[in-house]
Amino acid sequence: MLAAFRDFRLDRAPVWLMLLALIASAATSPPARADDEAALWSALREGRAFAMIRHALAPGFGDPEAFRLGDCTTQRNLSQKGREQARSIGALFRQNAIGSADVYTSQWCRCRETARLLDLGAVRELPPLNSFFQEPALRQPQTEELATWLDNRQATLPLLLVTHQVNISALTGRGVASGEIVVVAREPGMAVTVLGTIKTL
Repeated sequence: MLAAFRDFRLDRAPVWLMLLALIASAATSPPARADDEAALWSALREGRAFAMIRHALAPGFGDPEAFRLGDCTTQRNLSQKGREQARSIGALFRQNAIGSADVYTSQWCRCRETARLLDLGAVRELPPLNSFFQEPALRQPQTEELATWLDNRQATLPLLLVTHQVNISALTGRGVASGEIVVVAREPGMAVTVLGTIKTL
């Protein structure tokens, strides 16, 4: 099923087919075992991998027709449970000896709030992390832009990217649940390797 998802063309599929593919892909990502999770946290601490986090729980689907990037009142936002989830994700990082990180986020309000509530350091916006759910033609150029950014980044602290389902799937081939952490390794110019995922619900 995952192999089929990797060949799935978002720009040629109706929304309902894309949703089915994402759900099927998410179902193929079992949670890591305790010993596996320890290895994932070690890879993040040591800079051998970075974390991609889908924004925390935000009820609904897509964005309202009146969506405006700079106006959170026009967007689908975190629920109270989502805010609690975001705080618990930050606590999970601290419990695993990551008290500060380089945190980058999509400009969507639900991602920005998730990133802020992690409380792991200054939050910076990174447009290649913005959702292209409503504009699937942006999938390839935006994913390539993110890959180039990753290649050129100078690592200082563990890296956390707070973004959307479609962005994570485009880069890694994995579907993810709200707030799920995907631990990814990438050498400059090379394809990404998903080391594992950490469920947060």
